[in-house]
Amino acid sequence: MTAARDFIDNEVKSNDIVLFMKGTPGFPQCGFSGQVVQILDYLGLDYKGVNVLTSDELRQAIKEYSNWPTIPQLYVKGEFVGGCDIVREMFQNGELQNLLEEKGIAVKTA
Repeated sequence: MTAARDFIDNEVKSNDIVLFMKGTPGFPQCGFSGQVVQILDYLGLDYKGVNVLTSDELRQAIKEYSNWPTIPQLYVKGEFVGGCDIVREMFQNGELQNLLEEKGIAVKTA
């Protein structure tokens, strides 16, 4: 399990925005992952998508890493933000944009 955990830790720490998801940003393989991709794309963010479907070990390790039972999971500057419902709610009320700006990440304004 440590190899997957080290991989996750490295991805979270070396990318400003990481989305652990089912599928890829170009081809999400679940509706919840797709919704988060749409939000990140709408905001014009540069982010890394990590497909958890490539490995059962990775899929299990990310849940333990965040202590969060579902995927997708969004990390910003090393901090766990949440899953689909939380990200969508934060986006709708402007909290996500504020969080990104506080962390020095520019967002596209509509």
